[in-house]
Amino acid sequence: MSWISVKQAAKAAPGTTVTLKGWVRTRRDSKADGGLSFIALHDGTCFDTIQIVAKGDIANYADVAKLTTHCAIEATGKIVQNPKGGNEVLVDGAGAGEGAGIKVVGLVDDPDKYPIQPKPHSFEFLRELAHLRVRTNTFGAVARVRHSLSMAMHRFFDERGFFYVHTPIVTGSDCEGAGNMFRVSTLDFANMPRVKPEGAKTAAPDAPIDYAPDFFGKETHLTVSGQLNVETYCCALSKVYTFGPTFRAENSNTSRHLAEFWMVEPEIAFANLQDDAKLAEDFIKYLIQTMLNDRADDMKFFDERIEKGLLVRLKEVLDKPFRHLPYTDGIKILKEAIASGKAKFEYPVEWGKDLQSEHERYLTEQHFKQPVVLMNYPKQIKAFYMRENDPGTDGAPGPTVAAMDVLVPQVGEIIGGSQREERLDKLDARINEMGLPIKEYWWYRDLRRYGTVPHAGFGLGFERAMMFLTGMQNVRDVIPFPRAPKQCEF
Repeated sequence: MSWISVKQAAKAAPGTTVTLKGWVRTRRDSKADGGLSFIALHDGTCFDTIQIVAKGDIANYADVAKLTTHCAIEATGKIVQNPKGGNEVLVDGAGAGEGAGIKVVGLVDDPDKYPIQPKPHSFEFLRELAHLRVRTNTFGAVARVRHSLSMAMHRFFDERGFFYVHTPIVTGSDCEGAGNMFRVSTLDFANMPRVKPEGAKTAAPDAPIDYAPDFFGKETHLTVSGQLNVETYCCALSKVYTFGPTFRAENSNTSRHLAEFWMVEPEIAFANLQDDAKLAEDFIKYLIQTMLNDRADDMKFFDERIEKGLLVRLKEVLDKPFRHLPYTDGIKILKEAIASGKAKFEYPVEWGKDLQSEHERYLTEQHFKQPVVLMNYPKQIKAFYMRENDPGTDGAPGPTVAAMDVLVPQVGEIIGGSQREERLDKLDARINEMGLPIKEYWWYRDLRRYGTVPHAGFGLGFERAMMFLTGMQNVRDVIPFPRAPKQCEF
């Protein structure tokens, strides 16, 4: 007999004989009717468990009565209606169908020491058990939502004619110009080769490292973004996106930062900043609607146990258009809030400084009470590839670029994007201004030399989106195996 999932069993017709395979969540016993065991069985396919009612007349009831949390079993029995509603599976020795019974597949060694007991555990405790935490209600729900969110992202772009491009993890250029990159090398760290002066037999101990003997023949790093690479395909295929892991060597031990995280980065040709913002808004709303439709059981759990009012918050984002606001006006609003006593911030508010999470959340949660697309940021705080605006755009007191951040309640920034600088002279000037090695960007500059077009794109941090959709407060709890400073155990 083929087996079915717990999700399928919940909808099966009463009287049907079924086989289920999964793990014991809990077991309780009764002495009624010669002995009964009530087993809550889960297999990860949905949030709920299904109850297995095992009667004492089955051949191996003595083994069944010893089952503990997360023992693995196969149960064959008949679907019956639970008096309190819903389906359960009756397993007895006489009338539950051919082959009825319970097979013990895997026991738990020393049940008293099994770390994931059927009781509340702190998230801090569970982070130390990343290989086991998915067995809990919370992290099972996180895993299912993460899967569905990944699939939803691919569907969104596929339905709109985007092509999925696999960009490299190892790169020889720094997308952001920030310098916080993980070096990739096969060189002997104990005997690093050094650059020799011309004609010299040996190199000075403090000479620069010679990367010529290295695997790639040059200095290479883990990517901080696939954007520069995906732009090359955008300038041939019009609409593309990449989705994969990215890496930042930042020593940030906060609830919002990881060393390894996932990014989705679409890029659209013949597009400006407004086109970019429209795509970002449509994208976020699509993801919300899909999670509410496809993962209703898990989202209900997050609403009840993680963030009260989560579903209301998400539906409000769905129902309202995003507010578009120049960065310059956002600074004015924040300063007015400080002056009037409406807000007090830990970090200063000044034109030319990047906004902190507290500023972003004030704009979305208190001032506008809706998502905000903040646009046209000061040039000095943004990356080299962003398109320079005309002087005086939005009444700004200094030079700005066509950049945007999408800010949402509870999280703050969830998307960062820009119109890219398509003018070669402007791009070169910016690369030189930031002190970047222009020769390393020769291929990126070629895009501006051979049929340049206006184009734009953005990046959405997948884990930030997970936090926004689930109400989880720590980014380390929405990724299976978090990588952070001094954390690489699993």
